[in-house]
Amino acid sequence: MTDRVIALVDAGRRKPLPPVADVAPGLTRDRLGRPMRDLRISVTDRCNFRCTYCMPREVFGADYRFLPHEQLLSFEEIARLANIFASQGIEKIRLTGGEPLLRRNIERLIEMLAAITLPDGKAMELTLTTNASLLERKARALKDAGLKRVTVSLDALDDPTFAAMNDAKFPVAKVLAGIDAADAVGLAPVKINMVVKRGVNEHSILPMAKRFKGSGHVLRFIEFMDVGATNGWRMDDVIPSSEIIRLIGAQMPLDPIDPNYPGEVAERWRYRDGSGEIGVISSVTQAFCRSCTRARISTEGMLYTCLFATTGYDFRALLRSDKSDTEIRAAVAAVWGARDDHYSEIRSAQTAPQRKIEMSYIGG
Repeated sequence: MTDRVIALVDAGRRKPLPPVADVAPGLTRDRLGRPMRDLRISVTDRCNFRCTYCMPREVFGADYRFLPHEQLLSFEEIARLANIFASQGIEKIRLTGGEPLLRRNIERLIEMLAAITLPDGKAMELTLTTNASLLERKARALKDAGLKRVTVSLDALDDPTFAAMNDAKFPVAKVLAGIDAADAVGLAPVKINMVVKRGVNEHSILPMAKRFKGSGHVLRFIEFMDVGATNGWRMDDVIPSSEIIRLIGAQMPLDPIDPNYPGEVAERWRYRDGSGEIGVISSVTQAFCRSCTRARISTEGMLYTCLFATTGYDFRALLRSDKSDTEIRAAVAAVWGARDDHYSEIRSAQTAPQRKIEMSYIGG
């Protein structure tokens, strides 16, 4: 077999740093006035699922060559970078992948990140997104290490549809057991993300809504997005979130509610009978670029300022050089200060096929 790898850090995909000036710790804003609030850190490019919208098996097959360990950021490098970002306005860190629970000793990294104190003295909000395949047995250790919440990916309740989406022989019952375990140890409220793809799992929308209504968990429906360049995205496969809300609301009346915080990507809806809420993430049909506050660090230390980025900035090189924290902080501020990304507002049939960074490297 011939090894296959999607090159992410070749010279053509690495941006030079913008001009760096001395900056003091504090809030950094981009060219559209958006602050940094959220940092997503991918801790591994590996996953034990092959979701069709993220890591399709025809690309990420048995012959696919993942990054060697020495190319990944170490826990110490991640913690150092997270502290630098915290000084520039980041209030929330989400660990992603790949599947982050596959990273050995992930609890040790969580302990290091949980110790970060924000400039105002508050603790960092620390969360993790998982497919829940390992969650049942790891939930207690994650909580004890300092994790606050988990988000679980679950695209259907019946095994055949679930398998059609994730291309793995893994029972839904195990995912549900992981959700229950997370809830039991206090990693709550658990958020449950369902990617909806027309012709595959739209029949699961109502069963999912009914299953989690009144559970205390927050179910969120995500429009199928053109992330990366391998998932075969077509606009015809997208079910608009407005259609999802109409479908659910016809049987279980809903009322819109305000976001929890500025820049929240999920539009929130509360069941009129008071039995909880759902959310919709509408990157395709209702762009929320103007309020996006997310930065992303890839598995090997590239900084991306948009989920749909085609290039990034090499911060691993800075971390492994003789640069001081002050110098790296100035580089972070320079990158964010030059940011003007608004891909979802300009998406078209021409931009959709662009060779964007794969979601498995920078998280969803």
